[in-house]
Amino acid sequence: MLTKRKSRSIAAILAFSGTLTISGLHKFYLGQPLWGILYVLLSWTPIPKVASAIEGVWYLAQDEEAFDRNFNFGKSAVKASPQVSNQVESVANALRELDALRQDGLISEYEFEQKRRQMLDQIS
Repeated sequence: MLTKRKSRSIAAILAFSGTLTISGLHKFYLGQPLWGILYVLLSWTPIPKVASAIEGVWYLAQDEEAFDRNFNFGKSAVKASPQVSNQVESVANALRELDALRQDGLISEYEFEQKRRQMLDQIS
């Protein structure tokens, strides 16, 4: 099952919207459908609305790292390090030079493709 990274802001907005509309949407968003169903079933009482408000504040009070630990399986947003961006930039420059050699007819299409794949494999 593919899971996307959950946003703390969206979870808080959905939780706060549960105080005015249908409670529990934030639970479905965060991958907790049983809790979401329970909130919907109890929507005729004030319990889910109060709980949604408390959880909305809780989501905003957490820092990103704590939220990621709780709801994103500990995976934080990917931040490119300067070393990786420098490596990507150098490979991009080398690919431009390689393409110029191909366009000038100094290397064949086959040689270009082999070398291009080798360079791209360096990044990953």
